[in-house]
Order: sequence, then structure tokens, then C-alpha cells
Amino acid sequence: MSTLVYEHEFKTKAFSGKTRIETGIFIDGKFSAGADGGTIDVINPTTGKLITKIAEGTRKDVDRAVVAAQKAYDTVWGTKTPGYERGKLLIRLAELIEENADELAHVETIDNGKTLRDSRGFDVVQAAAVFRYYGGWADKVEGKTIEVNPSKFAYTVHEPIGAVGCIIPWNFPLLMLSWKLGPALATGNTVVLKPSELTPLTALRVCSLINEAGFPPGVVNIVNGYGTTVGAAIAEHPHLEKVAFTGSTLVGRSIMKAAANSNLKKVTLELGGKSPNIIFNDADIGQAVKWAAFGLFFNHGQCCCAGSRIYVQSGIYDEFTKQFADHVKTLQVGDPFEESTYQGPQVSQTQQERILGYIEAGKKDGATLLVGGDRHGTEGYFVQPTVFADAKADSKVMSEEIFGPVACVSRFEDEEDIIHQANDSMYGLAAAVFSKDVTRAISVAHRLKAGTVWVNCYNQLNPQVPFGGYKASGFGRELGEYALSNFTNVKAVHINLHGTM
Repeated sequence: MSTLVYEHEFKTKAFSGKTRIETGIFIDGKFSAGADGGTIDVINPTTGKLITKIAEGTRKDVDRAVVAAQKAYDTVWGTKTPGYERGKLLIRLAELIEENADELAHVETIDNGKTLRDSRGFDVVQAAAVFRYYGGWADKVEGKTIEVNPSKFAYTVHEPIGAVGCIIPWNFPLLMLSWKLGPALATGNTVVLKPSELTPLTALRVCSLINEAGFPPGVVNIVNGYGTTVGAAIAEHPHLEKVAFTGSTLVGRSIMKAAANSNLKKVTLELGGKSPNIIFNDADIGQAVKWAAFGLFFNHGQCCCAGSRIYVQSGIYDEFTKQFADHVKTLQVGDPFEESTYQGPQVSQTQQERILGYIEAGKKDGATLLVGGDRHGTEGYFVQPTVFADAKADSKVMSEEIFGPVACVSRFEDEEDIIHQANDSMYGLAAAVFSKDVTRAISVAHRLKAGTVWVNCYNQLNPQVPFGGYKASGFGRELGEYALSNFTNVKAVHINLHGTM
């Protein structure tokens, strides 16, 4: 057993209790130290101080995890456990997450920096909903019978791939865990998963809940570590036939190359974005302001689908920009455990410095700074909510993913103008349209090159609805029935009914 344990007693209005988390590597249902005995510091982004240390995984640990996952697939999971039994286990895991919701929310907040309100009201709730949703799918993954001719019977079956690899990011640690494990386990796969080394604690806490739910050892294996070691080992491993990755486009390219150069494993990628939020003259300005702020500043701007390019039609541009800037000034930045806080810290000092670098670039490129533009406070990794106006289309702040609380507001003239501006990006993850004209809103939505388009809202995610991108934002879909195809192989079976040539 690992000797590394994180214990912390929370005392807030929402929860008074203790968490106890094994912080080793979770393989074959047990925690252990990494093969080389190394550790990784986990930092509280609110204070910049050490929370705890976790075991550092290596390629040798990935090898161990793959062996455990393959053994579990061959002996107790895959086709050995019927779908309805897998579904019962997933639903039980959903129930355990709900039973421990306050604890998990507090762990997520201290580890990631997101507000307790969002951790409790969104991340934990949605993670449980995703596991429950895929629990319902586990016995409904079906093939087809196909008519060929009277002497032949042909049908398809959707089979699990086997042992698969998953790599998740730091911005929604618990939720991304559910997005990967839910469909993978429902379809009968076993998993080797790497959480972000920045935010591993909720994933490790869920390992204990996975055991408590009754999953056989080896079905889920969690290997902490760095992307350059553990992540690369998963992408390159010859005995993992699938890798699912959520993260930056840059790393996604390297994952794809590694997968191609090893065993040509299947790949799904949910990558970055620079999403346009389009607001027409006839939009409800007050509502559009609130949704635009939520679309960008939710989770401190650390969303791949963040509406960071806000395009406003010229007839309301001045009024919208004024109201938007005034609204952003009211957003409270501070301790994420405080009820009044809207925006906590960025996840790390590296991210804080990266965002501040983009803000300086925006100033130098001539964009008009309306709100913010600096770090907040002197402790922790806080950045002021920042709004630029009239940034050049080819400037860094307007064209590159910042992944922080920085919005750019620009104007457009008509529908053809905005379709050109919105689609003039390497990304295609999400978009939004605000208009009281439903016909126009739908028409524009269909012309946008994005995997998700919200109309008169933003950042609305549901387990039943697929999510994923076009272009450099990746391929494959998370959530919904569509995600099941990420983790299955389709086999065609031909039966000669007469047995003759």
C-alpha cells in the first residue's frame, strides 16, 4: 500500500468534515508508490502553498497498469460481465458521488481553485449524472441485422475495444473523469487513465468509491504523472488499442503522432477553441450581457469552449460594450470558498503568467482595454477579469486560445460579415448566436463551423447531448449516444444458411 495519504478537515458553511485520500498510483484495485519512488507537489492555487504530495508514475507503472487492465478485461469484464451488471455498477458509482458530494466539491475547490458554488452545483452534479446516464446505456449497445439474400444471414455487433488509455485535463478534473470512464466502462472496456498532475485529488478520491461500488480490480487504473512520461507512455503503448485525450491542440497533435507511430491505435481528441459569440442587433442586450459574461468567465475562463471572441452587430455595439464592461466590473474575484466569489484563481502560476502575457500582448497590439488587465492581489494565481475592445483579427488575443478570463469584443455589420469572421479560425469547437429572430439564429447556426452552437444561451452541457469539435478542435464526440462509438469496434458476421457454394 502507498504510504502517501492526504487528510484535511474542511470547516465551511457548506461542509464540516474530513477528507482522506490515498495519493498513490491506483492499479488493480490497490494504491502503491510509483516504480521509482518519486513524488509530485500538488499546489493550492488560492495560496500558492503545498496541499500534499502524490506518487509520481513512470512508464513502468503504465506497463503495470496495462497488464492489470488487460487481465481484468480477459477474465472479469468485457464480455464476461453483462451490460446490465456494468450498468448497475456505474449507477452505484453515481450514487456514491452524490453521497459524498460536499466532500468532493471541497476537494475540487482546494485543488483546482474553482469556486465552491461551481464545484458543488455543476462539476459534482454533472459527473454523477454522466455516470448514471451511461449506466443506462450499458445494456443497450446494439448492432443490426442486414438483409443480403435468402441464403445468407448478416449482422453486426459492437464490441468493446479492450484495454484503453485516457488522458484528462486540469480544468474540470472530476467531470472529465466521468466523460471518459462513463462510455468506456459502459461498453465493456477497461481503462488506464492519467489525471492532470496539477489536479489529481478528486480522481484519486473516486478510486476508493470505485472499489466501494464493487468494480472488479483492474477495470479502472489511475496513474499519476507528467504528460511527457505517463501521458506519452499511454499514447505510445503497444497494448492499448485506443487513446482518448482532452487538452490542448498542441498536445493533441503529439498524441496523434505517438498513436500512429506505435500500433496505429484509435484516437479521439477534444481540444482547444477560440469560440465566437455572435450578438445581433435584435438581441435582448441585458440577457446577452449576462450570457456573454458566463460564456467567458465561467470556470475563470478555463473552458475549451469559452466564448472569448464576442462579436456584436454595429447597431448595438456601443451600448452592449458599455453594459458588458460595467457588468464584468461587478464580478467578485477572491477566495473560492466564499459564497460571493464569482472567480477564483487560475490553476497554476504558469497559467497565470501565460494569461498575463496575452494581456500585455493585447495592449501592445493596440486593442482598447476596458476592464482589468493585471493580476489580482499578491497571493495565489489570480487574474483580473479583463475585457478588450476592437482587437485586430490577426492579433494574439483575438486569434489564439488564452484559456483565461480575457474577452475580446468586436463589431460586425451583417450576416455575411459575421459568418466570415466567425469561421476565420483554426478552431471549431463551439459558438453562440443571440437573436430574437429564430429563423436567422438557426440559419447562422447551420453555417458556423463548430461542433456545438448555443442559441440565446452559453455553456449549456447535458449528458445526453454530444460535445466535440471541428478542425483543430479535434474529432470524435464526448457525451450522448455518440460517445459510445469512441469505445467500440463494429464487427460484421456473415452466415451462409445453406452451407453450400
